[in-house]
Amino acid sequence: MTTWIISDLHLCAQRPAVTQAFLHWLHTEVTTADALYILGDFVEVWVGDDILSDPQHGAEFVPIVQALRALSERDVQLYLMHGNRDFLIGEHFARACGLQLLPDPTLLTFGSTRVLLSHGDALCTDDVAYQQFRAQVRSSQWQQAFLAQPLSARLAFAEQARSQSAENKSKYGMDIMDVNSAAVTTLLREYDYPEVLLHGHTHRPGRHPLTVDGHQCERVVLGDWHDTAVVANINHTSCELQTLTLSNTIPSR
Repeated sequence: MTTWIISDLHLCAQRPAVTQAFLHWLHTEVTTADALYILGDFVEVWVGDDILSDPQHGAEFVPIVQALRALSERDVQLYLMHGNRDFLIGEHFARACGLQLLPDPTLLTFGSTRVLLSHGDALCTDDVAYQQFRAQVRSSQWQQAFLAQPLSARLAFAEQARSQSAENKSKYGMDIMDVNSAAVTTLLREYDYPEVLLHGHTHRPGRHPLTVDGHQCERVVLGDWHDTAVVANINHTSCELQTLTLSNTIPSR
């Protein structure tokens, strides 16, 4: 029983090598897996499922949808959790790919180990401005109003939001955008102290042992996809982080 868990691919037309590496990885390693979980920020920006039918902007997603659908038809279970970049991915995209959308957080059990999955952005409570923005855009009222706008207006809004995010990172630094320890403790306590909390978002891969109310837990952080990607491989006996060198996963021409 092998399960892959990944996050923060930020797939987009501007980074074709990452998309190519991801597709090759799907066609090789993942074909023999039982399940693949994607913990958010799968794409760099998503402004609605109708982008798939747009001739100009939808073409880049066609091979991704096809590859995921092929895995689903091989009985690989596919799951996707929303991140801060792709929270507007909906059921139309999910059906096209043959995947299931997951709530954040989601608790799984592998053997005797409970693993709590999250994108991770909700734990970054020191970034007050972002949390306010997150609450706004995750509301059904905001999403309905936003999706009613023309595609061009939605894309312009997304580009403005990306620019603002980059400005905030340079202005405030990355520490404010890391998880808050109290928020982590609260989440682990709420879910009865799972052995592992596994998330992405911060782009700071690693393993962090924790003791919460006398319970031994661990926070495991996935990496984003650039030259390398830090992913998790889980079976009934272990949870391991593995580093993929993306240049090695791109087939030679």
